[in-house]
Amino acid sequence: MNILILQGSPRAKGNTAWMAEEYKNAAEAAGHQVTIVNVAKKKIAGCLACEYCHGKGEGACVQKDDMQEIYPLLAEAEVLVLASPIYYFTLSAQIQAPIQRFYSMMKPANVKKTALLLSSHSPGVYEGAIAEYKLISGFCGYEDMGIVTAFLEEQKTDATKQKIIELIKKL
Repeated sequence: MNILILQGSPRAKGNTAWMAEEYKNAAEAAGHQVTIVNVAKKKIAGCLACEYCHGKGEGACVQKDDMQEIYPLLAEAEVLVLASPIYYFTLSAQIQAPIQRFYSMMKPANVKKTALLLSSHSPGVYEGAIAEYKLISGFCGYEDMGIVTAFLEEQKTDATKQKIIELIKKL
Protein backbone atom coordinates (compact mmCIF):
# COMPACT_ATOMS: atom_id res chain seq x y z
CA MET A 1 0.00 0.00 0.00
CA ASN A 2 1.03 3.60 -0.54
CA ILE A 3 1.26 5.27 2.87
CA LEU A 4 1.62 8.99 3.56
CA ILE A 5 2.65 10.13 7.03
CA LEU A 6 2.09 13.78 7.86
CA GLN A 7 4.43 14.48 10.76
CA GLY A 8 3.49 17.64 12.64
CA SER A 9 6.30 18.20 15.12
CA PRO A 10 8.88 20.95 14.68
CA ARG A 11 11.40 18.77 16.57
CA ALA A 12 13.14 16.76 13.85
CA LYS A 13 14.61 14.27 16.35
CA GLY A 14 11.75 14.41 18.82
CA ASN A 15 9.32 11.77 20.04
CA THR A 16 6.73 12.28 17.32
CA ALA A 17 9.39 12.07 14.61
CA TRP A 18 10.63 8.84 16.21
CA MET A 19 7.11 7.37 16.12
CA ALA A 20 6.71 8.33 12.45
CA GLU A 21 10.07 6.78 11.57
CA GLU A 22 9.23 3.57 13.45
CA TYR A 23 5.93 3.36 11.55
CA LYS A 24 7.77 3.92 8.26
CA ASN A 25 10.41 1.29 9.04
CA ALA A 26 7.84 -1.33 10.04
CA ALA A 27 5.60 -0.60 7.05
CA GLU A 28 8.48 -0.74 4.58
CA ALA A 29 9.66 -4.01 6.14
CA ALA A 30 6.15 -5.35 5.46
CA GLY A 31 6.42 -4.32 1.79
CA HIS A 32 4.57 -1.00 1.80
CA GLN A 33 5.69 2.25 0.18
CA VAL A 34 5.95 5.07 2.74
CA THR A 35 6.52 8.82 2.47
CA ILE A 36 6.95 11.03 5.52
CA VAL A 37 6.38 14.75 5.14
CA ASN A 38 7.43 16.90 8.06
CA VAL A 39 4.70 19.49 7.66
CA ALA A 40 6.16 21.48 10.57
CA LYS A 41 9.06 22.43 8.30
CA LYS A 42 6.77 23.53 5.48
CA LYS A 43 5.16 26.89 4.85
CA ILE A 44 1.47 25.95 4.87
CA ALA A 45 -1.23 28.48 5.69
CA GLY A 46 -4.64 27.59 7.03
CA CYS A 47 -7.75 27.56 4.86
CA LEU A 48 -8.97 31.04 3.88
CA ALA A 49 -12.60 29.92 3.44
CA CYS A 50 -12.63 31.85 0.16
CA GLU A 51 -14.36 28.99 -1.73
CA TYR A 52 -12.09 29.49 -4.74
CA CYS A 53 -11.44 25.75 -4.72
CA HIS A 54 -15.14 24.97 -5.10
CA GLY A 55 -15.68 27.55 -7.81
CA LYS A 56 -13.15 28.87 -10.30
CA GLY A 57 -10.41 26.67 -8.84
CA GLU A 58 -12.24 23.43 -9.62
CA GLY A 59 -10.64 21.68 -6.63
CA ALA A 60 -7.40 23.66 -6.59
CA CYS A 61 -6.61 25.94 -3.66
CA VAL A 62 -5.97 29.59 -4.41
CA GLN A 63 -2.98 29.57 -2.05
CA LYS A 64 0.30 28.55 -3.66
CA ASP A 65 2.43 27.49 -0.74
CA ASP A 66 4.14 24.24 0.27
CA MET A 67 0.78 22.45 0.36
CA GLN A 68 1.22 22.16 -3.42
CA GLU A 69 3.91 19.53 -2.71
CA ILE A 70 1.52 17.54 -0.51
CA TYR A 71 -1.59 17.46 -2.72
CA PRO A 72 -0.08 14.98 -5.23
CA LEU A 73 1.07 12.75 -2.36
CA LEU A 74 -2.43 12.83 -0.88
CA ALA A 75 -3.90 11.95 -4.27
CA GLU A 76 -1.75 8.78 -4.42
CA ALA A 77 -1.99 7.73 -0.76
CA GLU A 78 -4.09 4.73 0.25
CA VAL A 79 -3.25 5.11 3.93
CA LEU A 80 -2.92 8.43 5.76
CA VAL A 81 -1.09 8.55 9.07
CA LEU A 82 -1.22 11.68 11.18
CA ALA A 83 1.63 12.05 13.66
CA SER A 84 1.49 14.92 16.11
CA PRO A 85 2.69 16.04 19.47
CA ILE A 86 -0.03 17.20 21.82
CA TYR A 87 0.13 20.93 22.35
CA TYR A 88 -2.43 22.13 24.84
CA PHE A 89 -4.72 19.10 24.51
CA THR A 90 -4.93 18.93 20.71
CA LEU A 91 -3.02 18.35 17.49
CA SER A 92 -0.19 20.76 16.75
CA ALA A 93 -0.92 23.87 14.69
CA GLN A 94 1.65 22.63 12.18
CA ILE A 95 -0.52 19.62 11.30
CA GLN A 96 -3.81 21.50 11.61
CA ALA A 97 -3.06 23.71 8.59
CA PRO A 98 -2.63 20.84 6.08
CA ILE A 99 -5.68 19.08 7.50
CA GLN A 100 -7.74 22.22 6.97
CA ARG A 101 -6.44 22.47 3.42
CA PHE A 102 -7.91 19.04 2.58
CA TYR A 103 -11.09 21.10 2.15
CA SER A 104 -10.18 21.99 -1.44
CA MET A 105 -10.35 18.30 -2.37
CA MET A 106 -13.06 17.58 0.22
CA LYS A 107 -11.13 14.44 1.11
CA PRO A 108 -8.13 12.61 -0.29
CA ALA A 109 -9.97 10.26 -2.66
CA ASN A 110 -7.71 7.20 -2.66
CA VAL A 111 -7.21 7.06 1.10
CA LYS A 112 -9.04 4.11 2.60
CA LYS A 113 -7.36 3.77 6.00
CA THR A 114 -5.94 6.07 8.64
CA ALA A 115 -3.88 5.86 11.80
CA LEU A 116 -2.89 8.35 14.48
CA LEU A 117 0.40 8.67 16.35
CA LEU A 118 0.48 11.04 19.34
CA SER A 119 3.23 11.99 21.76
CA SER A 120 2.98 14.13 24.86
CA HIS A 121 4.70 15.02 28.08
CA SER A 122 1.74 13.92 30.21
CA PRO A 123 -0.70 11.00 30.15
CA GLY A 124 -4.43 11.57 29.72
CA VAL A 125 -4.22 14.58 27.40
CA TYR A 126 -5.28 12.92 24.16
CA GLU A 127 -9.09 13.20 24.07
CA GLY A 128 -9.25 16.39 21.96
CA ALA A 129 -6.85 15.14 19.31
CA ILE A 130 -8.47 11.71 19.18
CA ALA A 131 -11.94 13.23 18.85
CA GLU A 132 -10.80 15.41 15.95
CA TYR A 133 -9.10 12.47 14.25
CA LYS A 134 -12.22 10.31 14.59
CA LEU A 135 -14.43 13.08 13.21
CA ILE A 136 -12.17 13.51 10.18
CA SER A 137 -11.87 9.77 9.55
CA GLY A 138 -15.61 9.27 9.99
CA PHE A 139 -16.55 12.19 7.75
CA CYS A 140 -14.25 10.91 5.01
CA GLY A 141 -15.38 7.29 5.43
CA TYR A 142 -11.89 6.02 6.24
CA GLU A 143 -11.20 2.85 8.19
CA ASP A 144 -9.43 3.64 11.45
CA MET A 145 -6.40 1.35 11.78
CA GLY A 146 -5.67 2.52 15.30
CA ILE A 147 -4.08 5.05 17.57
CA VAL A 148 -0.77 4.90 19.41
CA THR A 149 -0.07 7.37 22.20
CA ALA A 150 3.18 7.80 24.08
CA PHE A 151 3.71 10.12 27.03
CA LEU A 152 7.06 10.87 28.60
CA GLU A 153 7.78 7.44 30.14
CA GLU A 154 6.57 5.56 27.02
CA GLN A 155 8.52 7.49 24.43
CA LYS A 156 11.17 5.74 22.35
CA THR A 157 10.55 2.41 24.06
CA ASP A 158 10.28 -1.13 22.72
CA ALA A 159 6.70 -1.28 24.04
CA THR A 160 5.66 1.74 21.97
CA LYS A 161 7.52 0.39 18.95
CA GLN A 162 5.57 -2.86 19.30
CA LYS A 163 2.26 -0.94 19.38
CA ILE A 164 3.26 0.77 16.15
CA ILE A 165 4.15 -2.58 14.56
CA GLU A 166 0.68 -3.88 15.54
CA LEU A 167 -0.85 -1.02 13.49
CA ILE A 168 1.05 -2.22 10.42
CA LYS A 169 -0.34 -5.73 10.84
CA LYS A 170 -3.85 -4.28 10.32
CA LEU A 171 -3.00 -3.08 6.82
